[in-house]
Amino acid sequence: MTRRLVQRELTPEGPRHRGGAAPRRRSVTVNLAESPLTWLYARGHLDDRLFIAGERLRADYERAGLSPGVTMRWDVVRIRSTGQRGLNPSERQIAARQRFDGAIAAAGKGLEDILWRVACAGESVPAAERALEWPVRSGKLVLRLALDRVADFYRIS
Repeated sequence: MTRRLVQRELTPEGPRHRGGAAPRRRSVTVNLAESPLTWLYARGHLDDRLFIAGERLRADYERAGLSPGVTMRWDVVRIRSTGQRGLNPSERQIAARQRFDGAIAAAGKGLEDILWRVACAGESVPAAERALEWPVRSGKLVLRLALDRVADFYRIS
């Protein structure tokens, strides 16, 4: 069995296929830098308050270093501290972890699953619904409830 190699060339008019019949598939342009929260916000599914709460939760998740990592920290040890700016990276990481844990606890049991999957892990809402074995189109509603509680925790008005 031989396979035909189909190459696509991007032209101003659109993709042009070379080397055989054009495939009958549709192509979709996806912005890989866009998070699921940004996608929901851009399409009007989240208001400003909920979007900011989700982004702040994601920022604390990343600052806390909760995602898997394989690096070592070689920072200089601080001598004295004056406020938040005087914290060394480890202390800032601990503070972010405490904020993250508080926000997840504020979301409540049963709501933290979808909140973490969408806001922190970057899963789409349909993928999170499938992983949690929830009914289709229930994730957005539960996510909005969780983000509302997180916004209250972060005191976002």
